Amino acid sequence: MAKTLNVPLIGTRRPGPPDGTARASRRPGGQVPLALVAAGFTLAQLVLVHPGTGLGWDETVYVSQVSPHAPTAFFSAPRARGVSLLVAPVASWSSSTALLRVYLALLSGLGLFVALRVWRGLFPVRVLALAGALFATLWVTLFYGPQAMPNHWVAIGALVCVGCFLRAHAGGRALAALWGTGLGAALMAWMRPPDAVWVTLPLLVLAVAAPRRRRVRPLLALLGGLLAGAAEWIVEAYVSYGGLGQRLADGSRIQGGLGWNIAVGDQVRGLGGRVLCRPCTGGMPNPVVTAWWFVLPLIAALGLVIAVRARRPAPTLLLLACATTAGIPYLFMIGYAAPRFLLPLYALVAIPVADALVHLVTVPGGRWRPVLVTLVAAGLAGHLAVQFAVLETTVRRAADSHHGWAVTAAELHRLGVRPPCALAGRQSVPIAFYAGCSSVATSGHNANATAAGITRSARHMPVAVITAPGGEPPGYARAWAHRRAGDVDIRVSPGVGSRTP
Repeated sequence: MAKTLNVPLIGTRRPGPPDGTARASRRPGGQVPLALVAAGFTLAQLVLVHPGTGLGWDETVYVSQVSPHAPTAFFSAPRARGVSLLVAPVASWSSSTALLRVYLALLSGLGLFVALRVWRGLFPVRVLALAGALFATLWVTLFYGPQAMPNHWVAIGALVCVGCFLRAHAGGRALAALWGTGLGAALMAWMRPPDAVWVTLPLLVLAVAAPRRRRVRPLLALLGGLLAGAAEWIVEAYVSYGGLGQRLADGSRIQGGLGWNIAVGDQVRGLGGRVLCRPCTGGMPNPVVTAWWFVLPLIAALGLVIAVRARRPAPTLLLLACATTAGIPYLFMIGYAAPRFLLPLYALVAIPVADALVHLVTVPGGRWRPVLVTLVAAGLAGHLAVQFAVLETTVRRAADSHHGWAVTAAELHRLGVRPPCALAGRQSVPIAFYAGCSSVATSGHNANATAAGITRSARHMPVAVITAPGGEPPGYARAWAHRRAGDVDIRVSPGVGSRTP
């Protein structure tokens, strides 16, 4: 195993260093720090992200696909079924959000442990434990770990896939590494097929460029995993979206048209806790909140320099290459931002960053070592304080939003809009889930009905349209009874009161 520490990307193996790192990593105790990090990650989610908080907009779409407690929401072209299948063991029989959050928190902690364990022997355990802690304490990781969303799982799949591919490419523990490569790729593609392709681009290039005897099996494992994970998404494209090309085109349109568009500033604006920055306007967050984001690539570059000097560049170089391609579409090709989009980048870059930090505080440095230790400790303490402060604000804001949807749903029930029913208009997708209704739209990304069809439905079941206060309703609902409910206006179809049980 020690040889895998110094395998060049293409070429002959060099002898490993006599530091005993790989041997130490195989000891049973070598897994304890990783397990403690994963357990701490799970506990932090349960304590800080409040399991009872209701489901977010996208979560209601994914959960509704398998939940018997609400009609299925419209499933737009960019989405994949991985999250729905992930939550099915709980959501298919229970409507408890708290139970679902606990299940996902436990699962995400286990996923982090497995992903870090893949890298034992390639990096010292203390580096991996610190990398896991750095990734797990980002506010965006803690916030999305227990959510029914795909990005955390793309990050976990990326760590597994890249680590196992590196082992398979080196020829060590070939069978397990090949399976890990395929499963990691499948997990990413299962959650977000386009993201899986972006993450694995450097791996595909490396596999093709390698000598034939070392190329075939890793390449087949990688391609097989991608195809297995994306198979359902591809089949569904032809069944429901007019073909693969049309689904990709629709997905691009829904995301504002993918192309050259520098979204770095948008991502920076999202660091202050904006879970979706679309349109991404307004001022930048306090520099204290964003400083870590600009320091991150500098420390990662230092990690690469350290790896090169130690004659073990392959793992670090591959991690940074995959992190770069993972970030390209969300930094340079999209017109809006969401912090969760960069979770795979953060997971991959965490290991080189941790490697650099460990080196700074352990390398013999004479009188400079206490200074470096102090700076690193102070920087990490400040970083944690910022992350937890942003997390607290983000959780509170999300809880308020979800509570508002629940209040509106309760008001709809009071007005007689009860299942079976349909909702249209402002934020109708999540409110419909909370109310147990179908969501309908005649335009926009979730268009799935016509005005004539909604009017026909209103003759035999309750239908409501939700608008902002004073907002103009669609033509078919202008004569409907009007009610004010909190910060929204509700218009209910004729005869709803008479149909109230």
